[in-house]
Amino acid sequence: MLVLVLVVLFFTGLVYGAVRIPLKDVIQILLGSYEGREAWRHIVLESRLPQTVTAMLAGGSLAVSGLMLQTLFKNPLAGPSILGISDGANLGVAIAMIYLGAASYLTTILAALVGAFVVLLIILGFSRKVSSNVMLLIIGIMVGYLASSVIAILNYHASADKVHQYVMWGMGDFSGVSLSKLPWLAAFSLAGLLGALLLIKPLNALLLGEAYATNLGVNVRRARLLILICTGVLTAVVTAFCGPISFIGLAVPHIARLLLGSSNHRHLLPVTLLAGSCTALLCSILTVVPGSGNILPLSAITPIIGAPVIIYVIVNRKNIHYFN
Repeated sequence: MLVLVLVVLFFTGLVYGAVRIPLKDVIQILLGSYEGREAWRHIVLESRLPQTVTAMLAGGSLAVSGLMLQTLFKNPLAGPSILGISDGANLGVAIAMIYLGAASYLTTILAALVGAFVVLLIILGFSRKVSSNVMLLIIGIMVGYLASSVIAILNYHASADKVHQYVMWGMGDFSGVSLSKLPWLAAFSLAGLLGALLLIKPLNALLLGEAYATNLGVNVRRARLLILICTGVLTAVVTAFCGPISFIGLAVPHIARLLLGSSNHRHLLPVTLLAGSCTALLCSILTVVPGSGNILPLSAITPIIGAPVIIYVIVNRKNIHYFN
């Protein structure tokens, strides 16, 4: 069902937009047999195709990151931004845009990656000294607060145009990845997702608790380190290429659990991946205002889907068993 929904949303993203292009023409363009308007070919291949593929990769990556963090911390409200990695990427971009005056796309990506990985290294350093996952979670939140404070100070001393540039980046966008840059996003995202698939066994063991996982032969400290690296890479890459995207990593794992009715990661992780891609594609489609062709910020759409899911989880938490 999810694969079918994904296919429908994929082609809807190619057809629907400020310029309506018939499905027949879209298929011909993809097959290389189209001989019609050159502008339509350019829109499909250079704009909409990269945007839909980016949404699929970003949505799947964030959803899988959220699933792994919720399992690791046994907390249904854990998400990719909980460890401060997204805030580190935001800080890197803020320094590049506001303090260094950089405006190029490549510089923005590099700054976001550097900021995210610096925070990730800090978290990994603390993970060697802190044995409690709860304490590590609190440290991640505090690091995120520190990064947000530095960003606020930078914005206070920046000019209006620099602040506007940073705010626009902070709204999130799937359309900023061109066809030439898409392979880089795909390579990092697929590497992180492959790492997540290899961690299915430790994730299932952690559902039983760290003591049981140790008895099953799982090196809990090593598993935690690998999960943090994997989620850090996925979150950092998506934030660098698409900007900060909220709620997908937090809400989609719950949607997948409700659809599947199981916490077995052998089935749950692929379903979460597909559900994340579907959700991101739907959000990307909903950013286009019907009739006008105007584009809404992505950060204005994702809470519409994510917030009701989180409210449902909080209200029904006693009646739903997520970690068994």
